[in-house]
Amino acid sequence: MATQALLTIRNLTVRFATAAGEFTAVKGLDLHVDPREVLAIVGESGSGKSVSMLAVMGLLPNTATITADEMSFDGRDLLTLSTAERRKLIGREITMIFQEPIASLNPSFTVGFQIEEVLRLHLGLDRRAARARALELFEAVGIPDPARKLDAYPHQMSGGQCQRVMIAIAIATNPRLLIADEPTTALDVTIQKQILDLLMELQEKHDMGLILITHDMGVVAETADRVVVKYKGRKMEE
Repeated sequence: MATQALLTIRNLTVRFATAAGEFTAVKGLDLHVDPREVLAIVGESGSGKSVSMLAVMGLLPNTATITADEMSFDGRDLLTLSTAERRKLIGREITMIFQEPIASLNPSFTVGFQIEEVLRLHLGLDRRAARARALELFEAVGIPDPARKLDAYPHQMSGGQCQRVMIAIAIATNPRLLIADEPTTALDVTIQKQILDLLMELQEKHDMGLILITHDMGVVAETADRVVVKYKGRKMEE
């Protein structure tokens, strides 16, 4: 009996309205990800890798027009979900590690507050349990002096540490699908391996699907089950 795909996308097109006219960033994309599978999406900058996944997350601006024959997660139609239904799904069952960690974190709140907010909202933990879980996650992703760093603001941490905070937030709810957009770019080689090992361990433990957007072909060779190559918005090879 065939396993149902976690994520299925058929004929996804994303267009942006600009002052110079309409620009098509993603053109007729088809892809799927199964439980426990690592799918790498590679291609040059501007090929539509991140835009495709931001469309799945519902995080594109109002200038974007998204059309698809199908965009479903575990049998649920992402195109017809209400705002309330999408909020329950995104951040709980589907999470994303963003490419620019410092820009993705709120500068007005400590990093500890930001991860604890996710845990309270999606897992219903009380403040004490959320704090304890946040500390565990910071230790898991290799943040030095994690108890003290929970009370730090993003500007008080290095780019690599902010990247690790974003990874901790993304894996906090043990998601079924994790989209990782250049997750190890700001990290040194030793930490890169630790983070990739952690992602692979979580993927195996929780039957998690993993979409890895990267330029690092070494990472692809070590981790990916399948590779999608994009160019100018289109899928060229798989």
